[in-house]
Amino acid sequence: MRNGLSRRDFVGRIGRAAGGAFAGATLLPAPLSAARPRLWHSPQETVVETAFGRVRGTVEEGVHVFKGIPYGADTSGAGRWMPPRDPAPWPGVRDALAYGSSAAQGVGSGSEACLVMNVFTPGLGDGGRRPVMVWLHGGGFANLSSSSTIYDGVNLCNRGDVVVCSLNHRLNVFGYLHLGDIAGDAYRDSGNVGMLDIVHALRWVRTHAERLGGDPSQVTIFGESGGGRKVTTLLAMPEARGLYRHAIVQSGPGIKLQPRDRSTEMALALLRELGLSRSQVHRLHELPMETLLAAYAAVEGRLDDDARAKGVFEQHGFVPTVGVPSLPGYAFDPVATEVSAEIPILIGSNQHEWAYQLRSDPEIMDRTLTEAGLRERLRPVTGEETDRVLEIYRRVYGDQHPAVLYILIGSDRTYRFDSIQLAQRKAEQGLAPVWMYLFAWETPVAGGRMLAHHALEMAFVFDNVVKAPGMSGGGPEAVALADRMSEAWLAFARHGNPNTPKLPAWSAYAPSERATMVFNDDCRVVNDPHREIRELWATM
Repeated sequence: MRNGLSRRDFVGRIGRAAGGAFAGATLLPAPLSAARPRLWHSPQETVVETAFGRVRGTVEEGVHVFKGIPYGADTSGAGRWMPPRDPAPWPGVRDALAYGSSAAQGVGSGSEACLVMNVFTPGLGDGGRRPVMVWLHGGGFANLSSSSTIYDGVNLCNRGDVVVCSLNHRLNVFGYLHLGDIAGDAYRDSGNVGMLDIVHALRWVRTHAERLGGDPSQVTIFGESGGGRKVTTLLAMPEARGLYRHAIVQSGPGIKLQPRDRSTEMALALLRELGLSRSQVHRLHELPMETLLAAYAAVEGRLDDDARAKGVFEQHGFVPTVGVPSLPGYAFDPVATEVSAEIPILIGSNQHEWAYQLRSDPEIMDRTLTEAGLRERLRPVTGEETDRVLEIYRRVYGDQHPAVLYILIGSDRTYRFDSIQLAQRKAEQGLAPVWMYLFAWETPVAGGRMLAHHALEMAFVFDNVVKAPGMSGGGPEAVALADRMSEAWLAFARHGNPNTPKLPAWSAYAPSERATMVFNDDCRVVNDPHREIRELWATM
């Protein structure tokens, strides 16, 4: 499309885009088998023993904070595309004062020693049995990390008496290169090692939860964008079963991933780019990280715009592989998986997701897109249905600028419609509830042109709109909404139900009513919001 996104972009190649001293109790390390460790006091430091050695963190606003704790070994060399391994034990006390390395991403960026965990907890070894919330960062399956200030867990800990964890794991070509049909059984799950890293991290959480003041049976996995797709993927992984109790999917339904045959095609394309034959797979373990990243970028850059069926939000590239032992099937296609049938889910999206993806497009941001330009951008996807699409959108959304209509259409077709499909299939399974939300609060930042954009809700969920005001502005309206949203997420982590006294009564999603919590200055529950839009995309 001229000055816009290709059809591949339109249908889903998204997600490559988001104190002082405290006199508190500090834990003296003791063997993991010890019933209760001895405590001492320190104004700023806190120390805890993991299964692999002691780590030193800090105390911030009464919360014990540990950053960059190794939960797995270095994955370079012989460890590439192999399942994660435990880290080697370390002597003495290891500093956990700063975020650890990001996964390798972009030429010369990140590290293959990236299996690190961050922990925020109000108490250590105190029998607190707190819910544990494990955050999975966005960035598709390709980039970013858990190091953003937005994900700081101190405020959630203080608001809800929970333990918050976040982590890094292998990404892109290092996390999702399927070699099983090229190099044999030893590589059968190589296309999903990035997800197996997360499973390994969840086992680490289960092992250490009580030591960290948490309840190993009360773990909630949650994530946004690519992190939401990771949550969805975990819901279909047999090895992850029993490691979490609740799941939250924010703007990342991930109904379609990549079938095994396409993953093999991607691996063969990478070998060609590197000048290697199928029999030379072993050489991949010897190449410099930068060489592999450059080849990966070249292969992904040549992906065919028509690689996906029209209108299907399907991943393609170096992403999880479906049809192997670690991921035998899709989580919600054609129906909800039995692997996680008993898991309650909270899912939703933002009203104007695409404003973020289009933030560098002057016709969109400056609101200069014409009606003719809008139709030109839509035609490769909507074809002969363009008139019907625009007629329905104008009837539902009213008089909107062509640029805003384009944002709405892209947002609804991908994030919103697929979130509805996931919720509907989960509800139809009838074995655990699912709750649906729509985030409609529009940011005043950038003159209001970004609207309720992709990733905006994260600071509200973490109650960090003041700590990280870049997207929301951090004003009183944002603070008030963060109060309501973070309480709902905390309630869901504790009970598997997001209802709180601060929100209207919120029913679980059912195909008959389709109750949806609309988060805005005035939060309200709407049954089947924008029904005509939902029915439109169901028939396209």
